[in-house]
Amino acid sequence: MAPILFTLLACSLIGIAYAGNFNNDFDITWGDGRGRILNNGQLLSLSLDKTSGSGFQSKHEYLFGKIDMQLKLVAGNSAGTVTAYYLSSQGPTHDEIDFEFLGNLSGDPYTLHTNVFTQGKGNREQQFHLWFDPTKDFHTYSILWNPSHIIFSVDGIPIRDFKNLESRGVAFPNNQPTDWTKAPFTASYRNFNANACVWSSGTSTCSSTKPASASATNAWLNEELDSTRRERMRWVQENYMIYNYCTDKKRFPQGLPPECSVA
Repeated sequence: MAPILFTLLACSLIGIAYAGNFNNDFDITWGDGRGRILNNGQLLSLSLDKTSGSGFQSKHEYLFGKIDMQLKLVAGNSAGTVTAYYLSSQGPTHDEIDFEFLGNLSGDPYTLHTNVFTQGKGNREQQFHLWFDPTKDFHTYSILWNPSHIIFSVDGIPIRDFKNLESRGVAFPNNQPTDWTKAPFTASYRNFNANACVWSSGTSTCSSTKPASASATNAWLNEELDSTRRERMRWVQENYMIYNYCTDKKRFPQGLPPECSVA
């Protein structure tokens, strides 16, 4: 499997603070001056206006890891905006692991959209409403990606577990109008942390953006959900999931994807 490049994309004004340094670890990749690195590398701001948004990505490529990011989403009428961070490799047969936050009209809940692409194909969407207002404060959104699982979590509560079922033939990654009178749209990111294996020159080295022992840094390599966390995930899915591709028989008239029967 090709290594996945950890890419962060946002379509709003964004402030990001974390344990590393943006000057050293990230590049602003588009936006024509709408992205700026501030405060000696501790803050990165991106803006979205009627002309363009902006984005940035990591300088490193990762092969497996645990990524944490705190986000505070656009408040008020955010219809038509998307705030996201995701892991992605390159090319037409890319792999991708997505967190996307779909804005909505004032007073309506955000939709948290998750997806997993393998060999250029997605179609594995699960969507949720959250049990809190994500615009009022920062919350932690995490991706655990190891050889056996991709686990999406919110504030430490797992919401989705995409398992490695390659042995059963399942590939595994080794519109609303925008009210521009409300622009610019503002979201914030902070406290980025990556316990991950950095891919460089054909080899991977596991490290963390925060000091940690080797055993702590690498614990995620074999991590999976215990019974308590499975129950918490079941609670989220039963109460807050609003779309699951594994129940959409109209979308898959020839039969649901094979991982759905296993799940």
